[in-house]
Amino acid sequence: MHPYRTHTCAEIRPEHAGETIRLSGWVHKKRDHGNLLFVDVRDHYGITQTVIDSSSPLFAAMESARPESVVTVTGRVVKRSEDTVNADLPTGEVELTVEEFKLESAAAVLPMQVAGDAEFSDEMRLTHRYLDLRREKVHANIVLRSNVISSIRRRMTEQGFLEMQTPILTASSPEGARDYLVPSRHHPGMFYALPQAPQQFKQLLMVSGFDKYFQIAPCFRDEDARADRSPGEFYQLDFEMAYATQEDVFAAIEPVLAGVFEEFANGKTVTATPFPRIKYKDSMLKYGSDKPDLRNPIEITDTTEAFRGSGFGLFAKNIEKGSIVRAIPAPGAADRPRSFFDKLNDWARAEGAGGLGYIIYTADGESKGPIAKNLDAERVSAIKEEVGAKDGDAVFFVCQPVRDAERYAGLARDKICDELALREDGCFKFCWIVDYPMYELDIDTGKIEFSHNPFSMPQGGMDALNSENPLDILAYQYDIVCNGIELSSGAIRNHLPDIMYKAFEIAGYSNDVVEKEFGGMLNAFKFGAPPHGGSAPGIDRIVMMLADEPNIREVIAFPMNQQAQDLLMGAPAVVAPERLRELYLKLAPPPKAKSSSEGSAEKGTEKSGE
Repeated sequence: MHPYRTHTCAEIRPEHAGETIRLSGWVHKKRDHGNLLFVDVRDHYGITQTVIDSSSPLFAAMESARPESVVTVTGRVVKRSEDTVNADLPTGEVELTVEEFKLESAAAVLPMQVAGDAEFSDEMRLTHRYLDLRREKVHANIVLRSNVISSIRRRMTEQGFLEMQTPILTASSPEGARDYLVPSRHHPGMFYALPQAPQQFKQLLMVSGFDKYFQIAPCFRDEDARADRSPGEFYQLDFEMAYATQEDVFAAIEPVLAGVFEEFANGKTVTATPFPRIKYKDSMLKYGSDKPDLRNPIEITDTTEAFRGSGFGLFAKNIEKGSIVRAIPAPGAADRPRSFFDKLNDWARAEGAGGLGYIIYTADGESKGPIAKNLDAERVSAIKEEVGAKDGDAVFFVCQPVRDAERYAGLARDKICDELALREDGCFKFCWIVDYPMYELDIDTGKIEFSHNPFSMPQGGMDALNSENPLDILAYQYDIVCNGIELSSGAIRNHLPDIMYKAFEIAGYSNDVVEKEFGGMLNAFKFGAPPHGGSAPGIDRIVMMLADEPNIREVIAFPMNQQAQDLLMGAPAVVAPERLRELYLKLAPPPKAKSSSEGSAEKGTEKSGE
């Protein structure tokens, strides 16, 4: 017999009755019924109930084994009586009568319980993550993660993609967030950078003659944490294709994502392929976001013209100054009490929107509200038709400069949806956001900068760069979004050196800077580069959604806390002076502690993919 186990703790069934078997695992729970001691033994696979009589010479040893001690038990499988069957356990029809017992590893008094559903602080959970990972829900999340990654790998290789690894120690790049830097012992004063993404390397693989590449890539960015972003590091399904159009990229990744979500959706529906394509400008208009949650049925409408030159002076004056008006319908809200409208108005003020005006279209065909009182009936009726409102609905309004109006209307759309309980449940709704602007204007500096990925091909190529207003140029850039969460950004790449020089010139980069920062890839393009493109869906976010977890930390085996600290291993940590000397480094304390508001104000990419 094997020294530790003949079966796992999830295998035993009534057909094993009468067999002598051996199990190893952790003491999950103990229940002392006087003459009988019941001990649940747990391993990675499940739980089996064991039982020992007080007359056994092994009774005292089993009784003294603390929870989470590792034990090996040997005995005979017996069927439970009908009234003691545990229908919640796959092994609940049987139990193991203990004949041999060995304490493999005694557990100290636990700082946190593994059995049960008790809540513990993040500090406790991350400091003792090895215990937290034994808990059923967290353990299941990590198993799910492994299965999702295995499914992705299989689906990618079946399409002919080669899994390849790109460097971890590389050069710093100015393209996105802050780099993590690694000092070089052999080259004093010089640093490697951990890759924010394998962006340039995967493009170089296409130039090198490979046709389809992918990897489950680790990426490193010195960014602040949030619910759907882990500080420090994350993983993505990084892939690239040669001789590919935008539609080719979509056709390659859609069945992978749809297939994985269908496989692990646990009964939820998944958008059928091909996924809807929504232009960036339409997404900002209809949803107030380039990450629209399509489970929310509300669509925003521009009603600027209905208020231009109207009797509603506040809006009319702001429109003359360049503001726009966005209308957010509230289906069926006309019969809500006044407090419903006041609450939304107060919420909008707290968000900085200055409030939410509204019109109520009553069930009997009248119109009420502060805006309706100051707007002629013809305009009120026109707004109703334009928005698609019906009797019994209400419509809220935001009047702000374009960017603010888009943002506040998007926030109001989600708030109203939740207040009215309109969000569809039990589904994963995917869409592509396409036709991103190549450039945007930095409000603070007035300078033109890349709006998305600097390596993207502009639509119209060199002709567009030479002849069009930079702010009107679109790019072959796209994001894939599911339930309001961006899973990936991607693009058809700019593979032509002359177009790359011009594109960066418009964003304020000289040829010398481009060659210095991106010389490796740029030089490669000069020796024949195929058209290529790709994307990089975030693994952590995919698993977070499939596990129905609100925080990405719940699907990462050893995550950092909000302050980017590893409480288990004690990182970051002070380095011994001799190590600093070896690296030719000297510490200089910061002049003052940076406030959280200053830190968050600094620019950094929030893309999960590239």
